[in-house]
Amino acid sequence: FMRFTLLLVAALFVAPGLRAQREKLSPEDLDYVEEHFPEAKKTMTGIRYIVLQKGQGEMPKPGNKVSVLYVLKLLRGQLVDRHDSNREDPFIFRVRRDQVIEGWDQILQVMRVGEKRMVIIPSQLGYGTLGQPPHIPRNATLLFEIELLEIFED
Repeated sequence: FMRFTLLLVAALFVAPGLRAQREKLSPEDLDYVEEHFPEAKKTMTGIRYIVLQKGQGEMPKPGNKVSVLYVLKLLRGQLVDRHDSNREDPFIFRVRRDQVIEGWDQILQVMRVGEKRMVIIPSQLGYGTLGQPPHIPRNATLLFEIELLEIFED
């Protein structure tokens, strides 16, 4: 019984620290996300997302060329970039070929053609400690709306 009690006490003190280490958002950003996007699901790497429109097609694999439409905002809504006004001129790149941020490479591999998601990407999976001045500050959490239009056959 004594050993069980010691294990329980140790678990209570250690567990909060483990959770904090795995959380990739700053405490302020985490509070904002939990308040404004309580229904967001979380991946193992800390990306949060909400499926806005379900897709029916395939999911991209590393090396696939894909086309997407997107809107990029900082977490609290400041518009940074968009490529969503013309379906005839989508953004095209190869998945897992270092052509986009890590967060995109991860989330696109679990999206289906036709799917649209709101995606919250922690800075470590975005532009990190450097940011991308002048529009994306250091350690910025990014808010994307991404629609996967097509996977190209090579």
